[in-house]
Amino acid sequence: MVGFFRSGNLASRVFDRQFLSPRPGATVNTVRQFYENLVPSYTIYDINCPDYSFRKFTDDGKYLVAFSRNHQDLIVYRPIWLTFSCHEECDSHDLPANAERFDSFFKQLYSISLASSNEYICKDFFLYMECHQYGLFATSTAQSNDSSVTEGAIHGVPSIEKITFYLVRLEDGAILDEKAFCNDFINLAHSIGAYLYEDLVCIVSLRYQTIHVLQIRDSGSLVEVRRIGAFCREDDELFLYSHGQAEQGSSFLPGIKQRLLSFIFRKTWNEEPDQALRVQHLKKKFYFHFQDYVDLIIWKVQFLDRHHLFIKFGSVDGGVTRSTDQNLAFFAVYNMETTEIVSLYQNSSEELYSLFEHYYDHFHANPQNSLHEKFISSHSNSVHALDQLRTIKNKASSSSQFVKKMMASLPYTCQSQSPSPYFDLSIFRYDEKLISAIDRHRHCTEHPIKFISVRQPNVVKFKIKPGSDSGASDSRAKRISSFLFHPYFPLALSIQQTYMQPTVVNIHFRR
Repeated sequence: MVGFFRSGNLASRVFDRQFLSPRPGATVNTVRQFYENLVPSYTIYDINCPDYSFRKFTDDGKYLVAFSRNHQDLIVYRPIWLTFSCHEECDSHDLPANAERFDSFFKQLYSISLASSNEYICKDFFLYMECHQYGLFATSTAQSNDSSVTEGAIHGVPSIEKITFYLVRLEDGAILDEKAFCNDFINLAHSIGAYLYEDLVCIVSLRYQTIHVLQIRDSGSLVEVRRIGAFCREDDELFLYSHGQAEQGSSFLPGIKQRLLSFIFRKTWNEEPDQALRVQHLKKKFYFHFQDYVDLIIWKVQFLDRHHLFIKFGSVDGGVTRSTDQNLAFFAVYNMETTEIVSLYQNSSEELYSLFEHYYDHFHANPQNSLHEKFISSHSNSVHALDQLRTIKNKASSSSQFVKKMMASLPYTCQSQSPSPYFDLSIFRYDEKLISAIDRHRHCTEHPIKFISVRQPNVVKFKIKPGSDSGASDSRAKRISSFLFHPYFPLALSIQQTYMQPTVVNIHFRR
């Protein structure tokens, strides 16, 4: 594929495309090589823009989502392209004064209020349903760590008085439906507590250990179609009532926990073929750790397909804190139709790591993903990403700790990576400590971030520099930066935030 184009010149590549045909199935990858020449070549530093918190571009590139600084309002923009004319050669001219305005690149469509006076929009939470151009947003009240223990609630998990999910049609800002959770705790940071697959959304209640499966109807309504936790089947609760066991229901383990314990028991039972040694093996491997298994809680969930969930179990402490690398955890594949756990792995499992390394794309497969998102680089579809992963693995001092560190990224966080071709590891190389496709804040650097051609290893194709043009800043101040890349335009925003100082927004584009 790298040798398809005979020249690095853009015009020459266009001619090559007219006469040469790529290999079957490689058309899109071949076309993406054009981005070697179509790069952000110009930067407007500290552009005059509204004081908003910019979240991300939607994966189809039609909208830029932002929130007000008081976390009350949703603002949606449509990207437009800067246009201006010159009497002479444009490249020799500076941009006109009106070009250095945010509204030269983005047109505000609307601003709507989502949160009430005591609620705030979670600025890290946003999921996009491309086929209907729906956006899922969340608001919440303040978190309370001194919450009273109520029936069914997990001790040690904080409480939030009210969490509300809003389904918004991004085309016109109409709020189509909402779903509220009261005195609950859902991890909204980076959309960890929810996962979107086709028209299904699963939301994980950490406090009540319940997986709520909602369906987004074409009409724009949110309908709960399944609830997994205390009960696994729709008629489980009715069955208990009919047998007069509802009052003693609190003494039963939750349905999902019973499925987990049953699977571990059968697996341990089958590990020892000798009948005489089987009981002793059960005592050592199952009963000795029985309370540890009982204390496991659901941390995170994702869809593998419409019928299977990938569930992460761990301790209460690991479910609430963000650092989960070293905690003991288990991964279960759960069939929602049969209510059975199909397979179970520990977070140090070499078998699970092998699946992670070779079939990583299956962990975030979504039939309704945009065309651009299907080409996000990973170690299961890019030899360059695989080489990076194996280099890190070879440098690791402990294989077990390396596996645990890699497994900490599972289950996959929905829509957490940018589909921009500038993060395609078959086209560009860059320092992933400073910038990557993953949607996270980074520590700011004094030097520009270089994007180097893979085909020509010594050629820097373009640079991205957050912060001011002069580079003068207080080195003692903590500075973080975030990057928003358009999914297919040569357009990016770099946002630098410094404590007690105004936010600096730069626009990088092809002039």
